[in-house]
Amino acid sequence: MKLILLTLFFSQFSWAILNFEDAAYPEIMTSSRALAMGNAYMNKVDDSWSAFYNPAGLGTVRGVQFHLTNIHLETNNGYLDVTGGQGSFFDSMTNYTKAFKADGLRELMAEDPGNTSHARVALFPNITFRGLTLGWVYSKQNRGRLESATSDFELAERTDWGPVIALNLSLFGGVVKFGVSGTYLTRKQIQKDFGPSDPTTIDEEVDYRKGSMTYLIAGTRITLPIFMLPTFSVVYRNSSNSDWYGAELGGAPDKIPQTMDAGFSLTPYTARNARLHIEANYKDVGNYYEDVGRKRKLLFGMEFDWARTFFVRLGAGDGWGSGGVGVRNKRFIFDLTTYAIESSRESNAYREKEDRRYVISVASGF
Repeated sequence: MKLILLTLFFSQFSWAILNFEDAAYPEIMTSSRALAMGNAYMNKVDDSWSAFYNPAGLGTVRGVQFHLTNIHLETNNGYLDVTGGQGSFFDSMTNYTKAFKADGLRELMAEDPGNTSHARVALFPNITFRGLTLGWVYSKQNRGRLESATSDFELAERTDWGPVIALNLSLFGGVVKFGVSGTYLTRKQIQKDFGPSDPTTIDEEVDYRKGSMTYLIAGTRITLPIFMLPTFSVVYRNSSNSDWYGAELGGAPDKIPQTMDAGFSLTPYTARNARLHIEANYKDVGNYYEDVGRKRKLLFGMEFDWARTFFVRLGAGDGWGSGGVGVRNKRFIFDLTTYAIESSRESNAYREKEDRRYVISVASGF
């Protein structure tokens, strides 16, 4: 009987921890374009984001891309509810800043419990041309959950930063492409629960975990030069099986696992200045995240573009629909995206509780 009670206690404790969605979205930086396509992007990626989705994609980069600003802003319905409320525009702006601090977020969520809040700010300035990208990545995401006035306040925060380099080799006229990317990644992370009567006190030296590592991604892409260009990709994440070193504060973050993703796509001919791309990806082929159902790791996406300038995207990832539009030229990129994740606490849940998110992405340079 005691064993049963202990098992229930610890299972509920782990069940309460607010996690990140690394199974369906394992990239340390996610692209707004990819998210609109359900994050099924391994075969399509043809820009600087190849460093995170499939380095082999650098073999299809057109021209030189030098983005001094590359900004990704993301939020969800829960964050908009707790920061917007019924106040003025000035109040909303004040709340946006306030919500990036644990005590401020908890205070705002206590006014409207029942939400899961999510916000992300990311920067990726880079220079990219065919076969090579060099850049710097910074990503901070902040999540909170307060289901009722008498429930625990759950906090999850992750900040990643570091230099990025990616290289590509194309063979047989571009039919076969190989690529590898490396990020000297530093991560600072906290996941903590606060009881209903506990103060929102964080001891940085104990509660935060921090470490650095050399994070490698290897990828390959094979495109058959036949009708609809059937394309196959495989991506191997943390291919060197590296772990964190130089652990600081409360210790090293959880190890980033070795995982493999696979993709298939078709590009039907539509018109002279128009293209349609259809893609399916399967994340975590080896099922490292065994508590996440396989259906949630199966991602679908499509992109229609006109003259490589105007884009419409649709997809499905983590069981929920996504979509977006985009405009781009040599000096400017603008994307609007909506996507969702499964936020149910239940193990192997599928399409039970939607966490709807919104993304604005802007890049400019020359």
